[in-house]
Amino acid sequence: MATNSLRGSKRGRHSQANHDVGDFNCTLKELRSLMELRGTEGIARIQECYGSVQGLCTRLRTSPTDGLAGHADDIARRKEEFGRNVIPPKKPKTFLQLVWEALQDVTLIILEVAAIISLGLSFYRPPDAERENCGKAAGGVEDEGEADTGWIEGAAILLSVVCVVLVTAFNDWSKEKQFRGLQSRIEQEQKFSVVRGGQVIQIHVAEIVVGDIAQVKYGDLLPADGVLIQGNDLKIDESSLTGESDHVKKTLDSDPMLLSGTHVMEGSGKILITAVGVNSQTGIIFTLLGAEEDEDDNDEEKRVKQTNKKEESLDGAGVEMQPLNSDDGVEEKKKSNLPKKEKSVLQGKLTKLAVQIGKAGLFMSGLTVIILITLFMVDTFWIQGLPWIAECTPVYIQFCVKFFIIGVTVLVVAVPEGLPLAVTISLAYSVKKMMKDNNLVRHLDACETMGNATAICSDKTGTLTMNRMTVVQAYLGDRHYRKVPEPDLIPGKILDLLIMGIGVNCAYTSKIMSAEKEGGLPRQVGNKTECALLGFVLDLRRDYMTVRNEIPEEKLFKVYTFNSVRKSMSTVLKKADGGYRMFSKGASEILLKKCCKIMSSNGEPKVFKPRDKDNVVKNVIEPMASEGLRTICLAYRDFPLVDGEPEWDNEADILTGLTCLCVVGIEDPVRPEVPDAIKRCQRAGITVRMVTGDNINTARAIASKCGIMHPGDDFLCIDGKEFNRRIRNELGEIEQERIDKIWPKLRVLARSSPTDKHTLVKGIIDSTVAEQRQVVAVTGDGTNDGPALKKADVGFAMGIAGTDVAKEASDIILTDDNFSSIVKAVMWGRNVYDSISKFLQFQLTVNVVAVIVKHYFCHPPHSVQMLWVNLIMDTFASLALATEPPTEALLLRKPYGRNKPLISRTMMKNILGHAVYQLIVIFTLLFAGEKIFDIDSGRYAPLHAPPSEHYTIVFNTFVMMQLFNEINARKIHGERNVFDGIFKNMIFCSIVFGTFVIQVLIVQFGGKPFSCVDLTVDQWLWCVFLGFGCLLWGQVVTTVPTSRLKFLKSAGHGTQQEEIPEEELEEMENQDEIDHAEMEMRRGQVLWCRGLGRIQTQIRVVNAFRDTMSPYEGLEPPESRNSIHNFMTTPEFRIEDSEPQFPLIDDTEGEDEPPTKRNSEETMPPHSTLATFPSSPNQNNNAVERIIPLHKESPKTSGNPQSTVLPPCPGSPMHSLETSL
Repeated sequence: MATNSLRGSKRGRHSQANHDVGDFNCTLKELRSLMELRGTEGIARIQECYGSVQGLCTRLRTSPTDGLAGHADDIARRKEEFGRNVIPPKKPKTFLQLVWEALQDVTLIILEVAAIISLGLSFYRPPDAERENCGKAAGGVEDEGEADTGWIEGAAILLSVVCVVLVTAFNDWSKEKQFRGLQSRIEQEQKFSVVRGGQVIQIHVAEIVVGDIAQVKYGDLLPADGVLIQGNDLKIDESSLTGESDHVKKTLDSDPMLLSGTHVMEGSGKILITAVGVNSQTGIIFTLLGAEEDEDDNDEEKRVKQTNKKEESLDGAGVEMQPLNSDDGVEEKKKSNLPKKEKSVLQGKLTKLAVQIGKAGLFMSGLTVIILITLFMVDTFWIQGLPWIAECTPVYIQFCVKFFIIGVTVLVVAVPEGLPLAVTISLAYSVKKMMKDNNLVRHLDACETMGNATAICSDKTGTLTMNRMTVVQAYLGDRHYRKVPEPDLIPGKILDLLIMGIGVNCAYTSKIMSAEKEGGLPRQVGNKTECALLGFVLDLRRDYMTVRNEIPEEKLFKVYTFNSVRKSMSTVLKKADGGYRMFSKGASEILLKKCCKIMSSNGEPKVFKPRDKDNVVKNVIEPMASEGLRTICLAYRDFPLVDGEPEWDNEADILTGLTCLCVVGIEDPVRPEVPDAIKRCQRAGITVRMVTGDNINTARAIASKCGIMHPGDDFLCIDGKEFNRRIRNELGEIEQERIDKIWPKLRVLARSSPTDKHTLVKGIIDSTVAEQRQVVAVTGDGTNDGPALKKADVGFAMGIAGTDVAKEASDIILTDDNFSSIVKAVMWGRNVYDSISKFLQFQLTVNVVAVIVKHYFCHPPHSVQMLWVNLIMDTFASLALATEPPTEALLLRKPYGRNKPLISRTMMKNILGHAVYQLIVIFTLLFAGEKIFDIDSGRYAPLHAPPSEHYTIVFNTFVMMQLFNEINARKIHGERNVFDGIFKNMIFCSIVFGTFVIQVLIVQFGGKPFSCVDLTVDQWLWCVFLGFGCLLWGQVVTTVPTSRLKFLKSAGHGTQQEEIPEEELEEMENQDEIDHAEMEMRRGQVLWCRGLGRIQTQIRVVNAFRDTMSPYEGLEPPESRNSIHNFMTTPEFRIEDSEPQFPLIDDTEGEDEPPTKRNSEETMPPHSTLATFPSSPNQNNNAVERIIPLHKESPKTSGNPQSTVLPPCPGSPMHSLETSL
């Protein structure tokens, strides 16, 4: 077999690296056309035009081994000649565009129409004499000057609309600007490994130029197009460009073309960068998409339909690419096979609550208009007995418009317009604060979903442990050393083989660097397990770099990289005599089975019998593992020349007959803060499970140290093999009932493969044995953790140890790889949920009171006053209540779960209780206010009557009661001390105080536009006192036990599957997304829902946030990227293989519909095909994972709903909220 590498000549290494400034011998157009070719066509073009890859390097004036010299003028010239590795961002929307979008809201349009009609009619009046004949209600104007001010009401409504639109647009504009700034800062952290001047350095992806030699390894996302120079077992996932999910093997002989935006799924290598930025394959596609977008505003919808990927990159703003080689028939077929998914917990509840409120509001609104018109007609034409006079028609129309405006304002008041803003602010505020707690949120809704988490499946290495590995024990030369032995105690032959084996059989990207600070620990770069072995070499007072310098990576004959199937890594060297020597390392109990010899104390190999193997396992490996050490076996094998050329592709024959060199025990200490964090999780009702690739004894020992298991606990600790045996039937198929018997008691799953991890997560999520559906969070760092991370409700990727693929599949990135950060995410998630509940408790109290008052009386409060209350109370209250900081008390209760309503019975008691007090006060002031304060009555005033003291007092008291009730709303679980922690939230304090000041200004100086007159000090004191009564009344309401009030109902439940009619379940078959609340809403067909209080405009904040938050690829929309690295996302993490092994649970079922017999009537039709998996577990969490066959994974429940092919129904009232959460 020929070496899969390219060795540079001296000329290539030196003379071309340090060239004189001159023109390049190939053009940008040539390189672009070269990268459009694949496989043998690409090889043929390279040989025809350049002779070889070496010739291409020469033309580009670079060295395949030393890379570019790195001179600034050379780099600048390359950028000028071949372009920069960036894609120019599309201009952000202007302020006027945001204003126009804000004006599209249906509710605002209704108000605008009503205001314009009112404004137009106010300028037309019949003569005064005739006006008297139109009825008493139309007359009674004090003087002509008063009638001339009739236009003020219409103008004031328009002014209120303008205020709402400007506030919304400015909010969106400032947020987008802020998030773009954050994105650009994050992008500066994007780095990639290149060779310059013979040194491997990390540079920003935007600094990569044509001619650079880049090092690629498993899990990388390629930042530019390139041609392979040298590769080790390199396999690439090109599905993001081609739509083909099979991994493509890259070699110099078959297919050396590597494309930007594709993932390295296995192996490593070096590539020559040939196209960057807009000239790379991904850049070309994005340029086309950008052009389409300019032509058609609906481009995104088209793009989603035409892309082969059935979902966007998980953050909703990923690379959506048109397949280069697929046909529509296949597209449709794949689309029909997509699994269903459900929306996030909070989103479903909010949508359903909106429908419930909407039905009530629409009913009250219509009833109000009908009653007002009926009363007017009866009074004018029956009681007063007036005939219909043609000249009076404009007056009658004016009254009808006034009644319509009152009806619309009742509807506006009924809709909690501040709700989308409250959700946005709460999530955005939480996300911003979570960044300080080392949680980088990529999907906003993951934040609240985490608050509902009932289970966490955590990795061990790096998450529960410190991921700083060191060899502390060793078994070699028939001796078990409890600490690293002195070099002179080890036979020379064993020592030489050991140093050589570790030096060449660890990835060359793994190394030990000197400490950053004097006296600090050496830095471990790369795979931590390999770093431990390299550290072992240094402890033996040898230098592994000597070996690597002697045998550079290009001279390695063949490399079998580590993956979850092999559980080992092997490197083959060609010896001087023509034979071969292979060094292997891997999981000790697996590799020992393949050893037939072992090095003895005299340095010579001896026969290794099965009884000897059992003794080593019993006396060496198990004691090491019980101390929490990871055990690794190091071995080698010689292939003599006389035996002929081995069949290198037959791994089973190659990886056998090994000679064991030694077994080492690697320590990875538990993070000191983890045991306490796990205790807090358990107290909060969250079950923590450890899923690791390590030995079962090691895993059990670490689990005990962490507090996941305690001695005497009746919990399961099993390995992947036993797990598969228990969950599969005689045919090897996974059964949900079998999983249901295991998962409730399972605490540790050892020697697990990524398949096992995915199976466990899916099994827990689909289970129906628990009281409520489990919400599962999963941590992962490896490439193959992608399916489990996507399947989970919330996927956590490791920011330090995680691969690009894992980060892309995740919802939240732990920037410190620390489990305790997950606990903080739980706190913030619960806080988001509570913040929204607090806002709803306050908002609905206002709404109930305002709607009832407005329904019974056409004058109080005035329409402009109601709009003022709506604007200020909604926007300010959402800001005040959504920014409450979390407290430790949040972790003292169990998770809410999917079915718990947003508005609990306790909250309903508070809402109705405070509404009763406020209605009593308002009605008392309405009917007896003039007597109490000795003022003129304001009831039954004519159409254009001036403002009265009476109604000003009613309006002012109403606002004061809301201000004090805002303090009550801070507590939703029946706590008595509503002031607890109030001064920790200065936003709340300043908003309450600011609203009070503005109210004083409105009442004292608002005049006719606000229908107010200035009040005396006594009247002000009474208004404030009646408002303060809300706090006193709150104590009375709290005293009443909720359990006694049987009539109370909760609202905003999660929808149950059985609530959906059969015909709608059939309709769901054709959808890629299940939204129970939306299905209900479709039944209602409520017009006002479509606007739902400025959702479309407010939620743009969420969109901007989602598009720009993540520091990793694919996190900004195409129009706002400025680093090509961020474009290169795989819209869907799909892993498929043709090897039939163990089948996985059918991935096509609805997420909440487990494949059990008892649910068979409700489940979606399953796939006919089952994905299949190997059962071999994963030993090294940090090492390269082999891709496992897995069918296209369903997006997780809390994932991005926009990621499906079919866009959410535009008629949905929560349409904008759907697309953002």
